[in-house]
Amino acid sequence: MNQKKLSKIILITLSLFLLYILASLWISTNHLSIHSYNFPTAKTDQQVTLAVISDLHGHEFSRDNEELAERIKGQSPDLILMDGDFLNADSDNADIPCDLIRRLIKTAPVYYALGNHELSYIENGHPELVDELQESGAVVLDKSYKDLQVRGTAIRLGGMYDYAFGLDGSNSAAAAPEDAKVFMEDFQDTERLKIMMSHRPDSFIFGDASSYWDVDLVISGHDHGGQVVIPFLGGIYGGDQGWFPEYVHGMYQKDEMHLFVTSGLGSHDQMLKRFNNFPEIAIIKIEPLSTE
Repeated sequence: MNQKKLSKIILITLSLFLLYILASLWISTNHLSIHSYNFPTAKTDQQVTLAVISDLHGHEFSRDNEELAERIKGQSPDLILMDGDFLNADSDNADIPCDLIRRLIKTAPVYYALGNHELSYIENGHPELVDELQESGAVVLDKSYKDLQVRGTAIRLGGMYDYAFGLDGSNSAAAAPEDAKVFMEDFQDTERLKIMMSHRPDSFIFGDASSYWDVDLVISGHDHGGQVVIPFLGGIYGGDQGWFPEYVHGMYQKDEMHLFVTSGLGSHDQMLKRFNNFPEIAIIKIEPLSTE
């Protein structure tokens, strides 16, 4: 093979690789995907459908997120769970999450748990955020819960951003901050199906939290699916979990606790853009446990 032909092949290969990178970057920002997950439990005898979204970070899928709302509506969820970081710490206002809530409540009840960006936004001079979200139609859960009856299934739905363990060197759940500990003890005192919206999976995966606390299903986001997803290796970074995290996207079981982590819808100022990582609407189908 002569040098000219080899150079042409190399140029074409590099051009195709660059095109692939650019296309994946665009898709990972703009192309909504819907993924379904099953959660069998003995605490229901009918299917209950949850739509889970998180980490929008001020992004819009068409004007005022109409596309996002319509895609969720098409799944006919019984509940819609917004699991934090729908704006950014430096956002000027809360118009994007509030407008989205007003669209979503036409489909199903909306429950909202705070993420780190909501908490920073509040600290940055916007103490009115929770009121705005609730006036738009969402129920905001922050170290609080609601007892619900959905298709005959008794559910206790809670929300907590804090760590469910203490920073005592061994990450002991018994050493959790007092307000979190009091809330968790109250939350778990029920025979209902216990679902906790916890923006960070980190809140329950360290130490003995997953065996100490009696929660059926924790629902999280925060880690953006690892931000950059490498085939066969998965996401490369996950907050407190560090590089190539174990709990970054999907349904997991840790001790007796189940944990679901959505890859979310966007990102903020990460060093690397989302790559090979479609924005996700997660549909969790709570189903009767098979006796076969």
